[in-house]
Amino acid sequence: MTKPIPGLTRVDHFGVTVPDLEQAREFFVDVLGCEYMYSLGPFQHDDDWMSRHLAVADDTVMRRLHFFRLGGQAIFEVFVYEAADQVTTPPRNSDVGGHHVALYVEDLDAAVADLRRRGLRVLGEPTVSKGPSEGQRWVYFFAPWGMQFELVSYPGGKAFDRRHHA
Repeated sequence: MTKPIPGLTRVDHFGVTVPDLEQAREFFVDVLGCEYMYSLGPFQHDDDWMSRHLAVADDTVMRRLHFFRLGGQAIFEVFVYEAADQVTTPPRNSDVGGHHVALYVEDLDAAVADLRRRGLRVLGEPTVSKGPSEGQRWVYFFAPWGMQFELVSYPGGKAFDRRHHA
């Protein structure tokens, strides 16, 4: 039987590559309410450091990155890269490497209305979960550069949690 990584306790941060750092800063601060923390960069090397440490081409340049904090916890590390072989189309959920970031909101309907007022793409109407997630509603939306996010809300808890604690 294998054991988990020793000492692993929580998520530290999510790294996200974007095409426009100022647009991303506006999104993370103005839309999500993140706190801007600090910036670093540029980073580039004349050897194989980039491929050995980041699995990108050696001539790749990480122009700049910003760090953001949300709710005193999750930190987003947001990069702008310059790479000759860069793919600029975000993956879909069904693609290998596809992903989304789920964010909890207290009032899903008010949050969705706000996203739409801002002109952000929201996929359909909130979905009511069933089974172990009963009590939850959720909806997907896109950042301006196409990254997928999800808003979730379960103010009365989820069925799984209610059964688990009973």
